Amino acid sequence: MNVLHQVVEKLEGLEFLDKVAEPYAATMGRIVKPRYLRSLLSGTYLGHPLHPLLTDLPIGAWTMATLLDNLGGESSEPAADLLVMAGIATAIPTAASGSNDWSDTQGKERRVGLVHALSNSTAVSLYVASLIARKKGNRRAGKVLGLAGFGVLMTGGYLGGHLSYSKGVNVNRTAWREGPTEWQTVLAEAELSEGSLRKVDLDGVSVVLYRDGGQIHALDSVCSHMGGPLEEGTVSEGCVTCPWHGSTFRLSDGGIVRGPASNPQPVYEARVIDGGIEVRRSPDS
Repeated sequence: MNVLHQVVEKLEGLEFLDKVAEPYAATMGRIVKPRYLRSLLSGTYLGHPLHPLLTDLPIGAWTMATLLDNLGGESSEPAADLLVMAGIATAIPTAASGSNDWSDTQGKERRVGLVHALSNSTAVSLYVASLIARKKGNRRAGKVLGLAGFGVLMTGGYLGGHLSYSKGVNVNRTAWREGPTEWQTVLAEAELSEGSLRKVDLDGVSVVLYRDGGQIHALDSVCSHMGGPLEEGTVSEGCVTCPWHGSTFRLSDGGIVRGPASNPQPVYEARVIDGGIEVRRSPDS
């Protein structure tokens, strides 16, 4: 096994981190509770999570600052200082969006995410100290502090990559779930009562059904955000809300009404034939 993976696995098992992570996550949950703020930081309006996009800004600025500090001449010093400032400024919304996403994690992912956040916070602190040293005319100290910040930043970046690509945190949980395009009978019509959610199997893909008057709605039952069970959710005003993190989707087309989900819910077509409910994947999905 890769040595770095072994180190991260050790980190995942440090249960004492939960004593810090759990109250911090609870606090973040209260801060981002307003619907608009939650959706904004989650990337609901963007169409995919906001945090990965924002990380490029401070990482890019500080990487170029490091390059100019070590390979550029005296004429490049103003540019390096400007890049350090740009990195600090863009790190603020980046941290906010990351904390929002992290507050939805649990267990191993939450522990790694906490250390990821601490690493990045340390990097920001080092760059702030670097900027102060530069402004005071102590460029040598500014460069050393910047280089230290860059090293810590790479550690945080590695942990962030582990969360995204090894653990699949905040990826679309319905990306590879595609039911059949041919109609299939999944339930007797009499078994679906009015106003209740019912989970059914459609050729290996779970779908949630909901009867509203004469119309039957069908959505993928796995919440696109973090995989929550929509069949255990609540329905109000034509929308279903995930019981885990509150993502809300329209039953009619799977569109997002409230984050943290940033991907709409896959929609299925439903009809009643000879007393049975038939379902198929919507051709438009």
